[in-house]
Amino acid sequence: MSSKRKETIDGVEYGVIVQDITSDSHPVFTGQKRFVDTAGRVEKFQNKFSRRRR
Repeated sequence: MSSKRKETIDGVEYGVIVQDITSDSHPVFTGQKRFVDTAGRVEKFQNKFSRRRR
């Protein structure tokens, strides 16, 4: 990968790549658990895509 953004560390210039998710922030690596409302998602999906019978 290449980047227009550069940063110099200890006299060496490096390209900077910005990432939204890293091993420092992702729950799999940090051990944090996040609550996901799966029941609400399923109901919303079923309401949106259910076939209506007459």
